[in-house]
Amino acid sequence: MYHLFSIEELETAAALTTRQYVGNPIDCVHTKDIPEDVLNTYCWIHSTYTLKSFFNKKVGVEVPYPGIGNSREKGKEDMSDRKIYKYYQWVCFCLFFQAMLFYAPRWLWKSWEGGKIRALMMDLDVGVCTEIEKKTKKKLILDYLWENLRYHNWWAYRYYLCEGLALVNVIGQMFLMNRFFDGEFMTFGLDVIEYMESDQEDRVDPMIYIFPRMVKCTLFNKFGSSGEVERHDALCILPLNVVNEKIYVFLWFWFVILGLLTFITLVYRVIIIFSPRMRVYMMRMRFRLVRRDNVDTIVRRSKMGDWYLLYILGENLDSVIFRDIMHEFANKLNHNYQHHIHGVPDA
Repeated sequence: MYHLFSIEELETAAALTTRQYVGNPIDCVHTKDIPEDVLNTYCWIHSTYTLKSFFNKKVGVEVPYPGIGNSREKGKEDMSDRKIYKYYQWVCFCLFFQAMLFYAPRWLWKSWEGGKIRALMMDLDVGVCTEIEKKTKKKLILDYLWENLRYHNWWAYRYYLCEGLALVNVIGQMFLMNRFFDGEFMTFGLDVIEYMESDQEDRVDPMIYIFPRMVKCTLFNKFGSSGEVERHDALCILPLNVVNEKIYVFLWFWFVILGLLTFITLVYRVIIIFSPRMRVYMMRMRFRLVRRDNVDTIVRRSKMGDWYLLYILGENLDSVIFRDIMHEFANKLNHNYQHHIHGVPDA
């Protein structure tokens, strides 16, 4: 799930990068003699802003657009009233970085796993081998399980560690995005829901507040005849924010869902580690062709890592072949146990 999401983020980042550097990510207008391309480039590089006090005014009556108005009507402008926007230059790079972070736990697990499951499967997942081939391959699997019995705990723990890193990644990215958007992202999804459910005339749209389509830009130069610094205010349109707001609304909810699912999974893993009874129950529920007494024997006389390896194998092998492997493995465990009980060394 995480690696699929990382692919989606890469595709989104690529689309935004194309739109940003091939299309026109910002379009600014000004009445004075300033070349449009110069103004657009300046405002894109040096950031834009809106005015916080103008978000609560009525659009079309008091202001032309939320956050846009003449802040110098009553004298000197209050600079603390400005909400600065710099993130839009970095959205595509941030998405690319996030995709890499999402893929990192999978890459780490693939490196640690080393193709063990694929090697053990030996094409037994398709179930079209001849009987001689099946018998040979099943014997190879049984020999491996027997020779490496009780040595798979560290292998399983590393997988659980990767799941833990996935949860840390989701939580960390929530804080990263919150910093990226000046502390506005942590409650962004809840704010959107609250806005949708309330009288919209009485509330500020959180999507417009964080991702405004129209912003202001101030350019200072010495074009004046007196040589003094002149101030030029421009209005700019940010068409990419129409897309950005949807991306980050989706990301907020997706992060929350992923975080909850991963947390539940980790709680389940902890139960599996400390509860043999739960391991028996899960094996019985998942592989109904396997006899219950075989499941009981294997769980009782092996460790958690062995159980996890068998569980993964069972999900990838043909069900009848896996049933036979479990039956023979349980018989071998019982046979070895009887030898030890009667003081006969195992051959």
